[in-house]
This record gives sequence, C-alpha cells and structure tokens, in this order.
Amino acid sequence: MTNKEFRKHLKPLHAELVAMQEWVRSTGAKVCIVFEGRDTAGKGGVIKSLTERVSPRVFRVVALPTPTEREKSQMYMQRYVPHLPAAGEVVIFDRSWYNRAGVERVMGFCTEEQAQQFLADAPEFERAMVRSGILLIKYWLEVSEEQQTLRLQSRIDDPRKYWKLSPMDLKSYTHWDDYSRARDDMFRYTDTGWAPWYVANTDDKKRGRLDIITHLLDVVPYAPLEAPEVKLPKRTVGEYESPSLALNRVPAAF
Repeated sequence: MTNKEFRKHLKPLHAELVAMQEWVRSTGAKVCIVFEGRDTAGKGGVIKSLTERVSPRVFRVVALPTPTEREKSQMYMQRYVPHLPAAGEVVIFDRSWYNRAGVERVMGFCTEEQAQQFLADAPEFERAMVRSGILLIKYWLEVSEEQQTLRLQSRIDDPRKYWKLSPMDLKSYTHWDDYSRARDDMFRYTDTGWAPWYVANTDDKKRGRLDIITHLLDVVPYAPLEAPEVKLPKRTVGEYESPSLALNRVPAAF
C-alpha cells in the first residue's frame, strides 16, 4: 500500500475518531486501550496514527519509564492505577502492566513466582476496572521473525531510527521462543470474557494500523453527535496599523 492510499483510507477513520472523541467527552465515557506486542511490532506507529487528529486532552498516551525504587516496593499494579481514565478520557497505554508477563519475565527482571502471581491477579484487576465503568480494549501486535529482523537492522542502519534501538532490543532479539511461550501463557490466563485480547498482524504496518483503528471504532459503542451549525462572526480589520518593530525574523529558507 502506498502512502497516498494509506492516507486516503485513514482520513475517514480520523473523522470517526473525532466523532468518538466528542461522544466520550459528552457522555463521560472512560476508555482504556492497551497496546502490547513484540519489539518492532509497530505500537508507536499505530498510536501515532490513532492520535494524529484528536485532542491530547481527551486521548492521553501513557508510556511509563522504568519503575523507581519506591515503585518497585509497591504492589505491582499500583503505579498504573493513577493513569487509568476518568470520565471523558481515552487513555492509551504504550506497554502496560503486561510488562511483567513479557519482558520482565523473559529477561529475568522478576521472579517466576512474581510472574505467576501477576497472571493470577491481572484478570481480577481488569474485572475491577470494567466494573468501575472502564471500557478496556487490549491489542497484541504480532510481527513475524523475518520482519522483526529487517526492522531491527533498519534501526541500526538508518540514523533517523537509531534512537529507537536500545540495548534491551538486542538482548531480547535472542529470546524469540521465550517470548512466544510468555505470550501464549499470558493469553491463556488473561484472555477473559470481560477483557479479551485482540491480535493484529502488523507485518504490513499500514494495513495493520488501518485494521486496528477500524476495529477500535467497531468496539467502542459511540454515537456520532449532531454537529451544531456554526457561522464566523464579523470582525474589524483595517482600523489598526502595526508600528515598525525591530523583531528577529525567521529567514525564508524555502
């Protein structure tokens, strides 16, 4: 799919996302979207396409850094609770509490006992979210082994993408099968009736983004609001003359 075709398909979806935004704001709905997946699966690109034309005051992206020493001593889910949506908000987690089921478990940042405890606790944590009125939508972005290799190599070779490459990416690269086992274990415990997982193949990034946004619009029960008729008021022009001020101007380079 060319960029032109992608933008053509994305434009009406953006209009629907704005309609969804106005519904969320007017009804006080609470929407929580979780994006998980392998490294290079395209979570950032999906989130960028999703939030490109909506208000950051309604659509809030949460990407938490490594926990502090204080946060490490807390109940595991505790650091995520303050970021959950209030009325009239859509919160998007770029990775979430499922770090424990994935990277932490595979790379040894938590014990196996802690990982098992998380898998037992997560369904009840999410049940409490849903009971509180939060619409929880969880996406797993799946990328093939071949595509992951190509994308990581691109990050190495392209100076525009090098910032995306972390030492953890390289360490994780050797654990393909371990991540597959951890993913399937996570699905086994946390794919529930009240908070199911939705799996999207993102080997084709553009199609994957369009598929996910289309699905999100199908899952959220929004109803487009009737747009009010707006007319620009008259304004006064020409009665004020600006003085000559010695201001620094940006050179016209183009």
